[in-house]
Amino acid sequence: MTGKPTHPGTVLLEDIMKPLNLSVTETARLLGVSRKALSDLINEKSSLSPEMAIRIVKATNTSPERWMNTQQKLTLWTAYQNEQKNVKLFPLTTI
Repeated sequence: MTGKPTHPGTVLLEDIMKPLNLSVTETARLLGVSRKALSDLINEKSSLSPEMAIRIVKATNTSPERWMNTQQKLTLWTAYQNEQKNVKLFPLTTI
């Protein structure tokens, strides 16, 4: 795999909050979540949940697939970093 994908919290911070000059407190209020929940997301301490993605979609008029795909890419990349070395190929059988 290529380099580490961008965390969706970073996307939210850099592409939406900073250009709109929104604070964490104001963004959390607009999204209807706690300041801590938002802070954990933008500081990459939590993953993007489908529920949070829907809140962001409603606030930004973006697509849920965009947000969830960003999280999925990161989740898969992280899994590959910790992949199991003892997995063997299934034996091939004739059908």
